[in-house]
Amino acid sequence: MQFEVWAPRADRVTLACDGTGYALERDPERPGWWCGRAPARDGSRYGFSVDGGPVLPDPRSRRQPDGPDGLSAVVDQGHHTWRTEWAGRPLRGAVLYELHVGTFTPGGTLDSAAERLGHLAELGVTHVELMPLCPFPGRHGWGYDGVSPWAVHEPYGGPAALKRFVDRAHALGLGVVLDVVHNHLGPSGNHLPAFGPYFTDTHRTPWGAAVNLDAPGSDEVRAYLVESALSWLRDHRLDGLRLDAVHALADTRAVHFLEELSTAVDGLSAELRRPLFLIAESDRNDPRIITPRGYGGLGVHAQWNDDFHHALHTALTGESQGYYADFARDPMAALAKTLSRGFFHDGTYSSFRGRHHGRPLDRGRVAAHRLTGYAQTHDQIGNRARGERLSALVSPGLAACAATLTLTAPFTPMLFMGEEWAAGTPWQYFTDHTDPALAEAVRRGRRGEFAAHGWTGDEVPDPQDPATRDRSVLDWSEPEREPHARMLAWYRRLIALRHEQPDLGNPDLADTRVAYGPGARWLAFRRGDVRVVVNLGPDEATVPLGSRPAVVLAAWEPAGGPDEDGMLRMPGESSAVLLQE
Repeated sequence: MQFEVWAPRADRVTLACDGTGYALERDPERPGWWCGRAPARDGSRYGFSVDGGPVLPDPRSRRQPDGPDGLSAVVDQGHHTWRTEWAGRPLRGAVLYELHVGTFTPGGTLDSAAERLGHLAELGVTHVELMPLCPFPGRHGWGYDGVSPWAVHEPYGGPAALKRFVDRAHALGLGVVLDVVHNHLGPSGNHLPAFGPYFTDTHRTPWGAAVNLDAPGSDEVRAYLVESALSWLRDHRLDGLRLDAVHALADTRAVHFLEELSTAVDGLSAELRRPLFLIAESDRNDPRIITPRGYGGLGVHAQWNDDFHHALHTALTGESQGYYADFARDPMAALAKTLSRGFFHDGTYSSFRGRHHGRPLDRGRVAAHRLTGYAQTHDQIGNRARGERLSALVSPGLAACAATLTLTAPFTPMLFMGEEWAAGTPWQYFTDHTDPALAEAVRRGRRGEFAAHGWTGDEVPDPQDPATRDRSVLDWSEPEREPHARMLAWYRRLIALRHEQPDLGNPDLADTRVAYGPGARWLAFRRGDVRVVVNLGPDEATVPLGSRPAVVLAAWEPAGGPDEDGMLRMPGESSAVLLQE
């Protein structure tokens, strides 16, 4: 079997495979690369020693059976027999479902998660978006401190379990998206610096030295990340990738890394003849990220839209701390603006940042589905001190309003696991660091962060306490009983309407017309012949719909009308979807 590794500064590189050492030779055609052959099979353990140093895992390891610091294992990609013929599902028309494998089920594995995929198919979502799967120290964690960006966390079941999960999802008609982290690697188990200039002090990030995307040696580092992304899509048959915090990718080159990546993914999509897509997380409100390359953009297919979340959250809860402050000044106006223009901060002043922020979307060039809208995410729940879900902060009626707005808005909707039945379990920040010093630093840092906002140490769950993870596991008995069953039925109805009504899939953001009552708590918007009305106030509101007759397709509480004058009487904290003739 052929082995190879990039180690441009090394004078000698040795392969250790199944207990035997083999000297590697320089590749005459690829500067910095070392290669050689050794007997190996699926499961063979191996690693590399650079200049007589310790044997370290392969930077391109496909499997780490003993965790980030152990030897790598050979993975035969042809070992899995795929059982499902899959033509793919495109991003346009999608309904995403964000899922954390370690807390989706008590078992916390890909196989146990696969057993619950039937629930998602019945719900009507189209794609499962898995939070990061790369290996990290310990058993339980969010996954954003992972290493080995080609491998799957072994406690989740490793790469074989991921293939079984994808096969099962595809058999049910569900696409699979994976959250990947290119902006940093975890502080523990990161051995890349021993091999080459994977990081650079040219830029600094919240995690220290930046991933080397533009300094000397960056050609190979960029190729490393691009090839990792393509491997997930090709070898594991994933349908898309969510790119974590792309605003932290420090890159001054003329061709940005994201453009290079989107070009490669589009090329693989053409080769495989099935849709593939990238969804970026970015807080820059920079439309160039999701503008097609033909129009001078970077060509990423979609991005998370936190502005929609912030506007919706402030309108529902009244919270105004931190980045919510600008939205809370007039939450109904903020919500109306995001529904019709995408970004709230599109060059406006941001008091949270102390400067102007964002840029307007060109709605003629950027389709509405290129923005992902949501009422809850792992970040917005888990980064609260106690990990409260929206259903713990507002009434069932308001939670239903959040579902209505999310699932009928012009954006690609995304749910966070358990949201569909107003799960009673929190989703808290938990870690399982094996380094005692790092564990204590995380514990102190978490409590210190919230102490500034009046929380005492005992009120903030200890991330290292196994009970913190256990509290975050979904309770699968809830969907069968009230009040959860009613909420689940509401989500199913709204998702079905999204699939049934072509106007709810209209990609033209400019075609969304919004109205709201000044000083009132109702908001209505029109998408073609579909009207969506929410009343976030506690009292009944009368909403003008116009003179055309309308049929109520779905209502959280019975709505009165519309009468002959086109007036709809909406109970307090209720929502409705109507079809006008």
